[in-house]
Amino acid sequence: MKKSLLAAALLLSAVSASAAPIFTLSSPDFNDNDVMAKKFAGSAKGNASCTGENVSPALSWNNPPEGTKSFALVVTDPVGAKGLGVDHLVAYNIPFQRTSFAQGELTDGKGYTGGKNSPGTLHYHGPCPPVGSGQHHYNFTLIATDLPANGLEQGLTREALFARLKGHALGAAGLVGRFGND
Repeated sequence: MKKSLLAAALLLSAVSASAAPIFTLSSPDFNDNDVMAKKFAGSAKGNASCTGENVSPALSWNNPPEGTKSFALVVTDPVGAKGLGVDHLVAYNIPFQRTSFAQGELTDGKGYTGGKNSPGTLHYHGPCPPVGSGQHHYNFTLIATDLPANGLEQGLTREALFARLKGHALGAAGLVGRFGND
């Protein structure tokens, strides 16, 4: 009898756990693993690889983990800089009440604390892959944390942010956009 009750309880808990909504990140501007429009690419005088308008895409998310107090968002190109990686955005202290960024908001530096990206700015810097390097994958990663939305100082690099988030990350959602200058 005890084994039957235990089995039933385990089955019931597995069913309820699988019914939990999934933390997701999406964009109305591109589907996961699709090519992003040129306007989302970087724009930098003197850099022929920066062929766009540097407009950040719109992003929205749903179903963050229970206990979320803030979010961090990073955008990286793992094969940029000849395989050393490029950080296009390091953003954090995003309040848990927030569920989206409108197109251009991440470029404007609104609604978050800016960390230092690879080009040295505190806001979104769009893709600038060199001609002939093919399609690069731009990983948008949203991390739910248990830290307050004013808990971290401005200017952290991605590595420094991740060190501070260790033990405070509750879950993550991701989205990949592709872009190339070929």
